[in-house]
Amino acid sequence: MTASGAAPARGFALRAAELRDVAPIVALIRELAEFERLEHLLQVTPEKLRPHLFGERPVAEAMVAEVGGDVVGFALYFINFSTFLAQPGLYLEDLFVRPAHRGAGIGEAMLKRLAALAVERGYGRFEWSVLDWNANAIRFYEKMGATVMPDWRICRIAGDALQAMR
Repeated sequence: MTASGAAPARGFALRAAELRDVAPIVALIRELAEFERLEHLLQVTPEKLRPHLFGERPVAEAMVAEVGGDVVGFALYFINFSTFLAQPGLYLEDLFVRPAHRGAGIGEAMLKRLAALAVERGYGRFEWSVLDWNANAIRFYEKMGATVMPDWRICRIAGDALQAMR
């Protein structure tokens, strides 16, 4: 499958997100926030997300999984850069599949497609984060060949702290 083409597999299809997918992606982001118990941080709306995926200067890309024409999963990703490798990398910000569609191979297919995309583009890494309490996801990622980096912690400055730091 190419980034823009669809590839049916086991009753689902993966394809690059299109403008019509912004509202379903936002709905899935809301479900992800509920699952991660982070609804209090949620500010996403279709209007806020749209320019970052499809505006004049998009900063992220997305892939969707469809079953019967319904968007049931998404992966949102962007380019980062490794100074050590002197190469760009692909960073997966979020991947979510609705619970009713888990176990069908959608998450695995998305990860494999993103890994293939990173290779096709000549990137040196494919990375993402996982919550330390999400043991099922950690096992799944390790089964897929990922290394969970035990010595690394994410540092984040956002909101008022970001404004104060400038």
